[in-house]
Amino acid sequence: MSIEDLRREYARHELNEGAADPDPLELFARWFREALASEVSEPNAMTLATVDADGAPRARIVLLKGAEADGFRFFTNYESAKGRELAADDRACLVFLWHELERQVRVEGRAERLPAEESDRYFAARPRDSQLGAWASPQSTELVGRAALEAHLAATMDRFGLEGPVPRPPHWGGYLLRPTAIEFWQGRPARLHDRLRYRRSAGGWERQRLAP
Repeated sequence: MSIEDLRREYARHELNEGAADPDPLELFARWFREALASEVSEPNAMTLATVDADGAPRARIVLLKGAEADGFRFFTNYESAKGRELAADDRACLVFLWHELERQVRVEGRAERLPAEESDRYFAARPRDSQLGAWASPQSTELVGRAALEAHLAATMDRFGLEGPVPRPPHWGGYLLRPTAIEFWQGRPARLHDRLRYRRSAGGWERQRLAP
């Protein structure tokens, strides 16, 4: 199959300035609700892009766990590759792609660690298996095989037992990405897509339409 065979038209929605909220976080919340109510699979899945020690981009999929007026929340291992990269350079970018709605949202900003109390609350709400996994996995480090990971898990289960609370590991917690720019992309016919970019300024948010 050639690449041309994969071409499709976009004609489900439009995005114009008159219908777009002046606050991009409000527009994101509306789009996210629509994704939740549609056939989108895992609408909170997002690409997180960071910068490594050589200044090269690195990206992976993580899950959004909150989007409030102050920004976007996600959780991970602080000692993972992305955790180390954010510690060295807090610039980051998020990308949401909702194929079924022909929509994309791109968020640029700076990430900071959430307060320990907020990370504790979220960790306590996770399934116990996920809590144990956070202790068992030395994320982003090299393993000699699957058996090594299972051995880590067995040791963790011996440590915490089959019941009772599991505390949050000190190397695991949340981040808040405070956006400085948010771009909304809506697929349109003839590749004349709608793109609205919001940039944070001293007076709030400034909105611009971009050529597709």
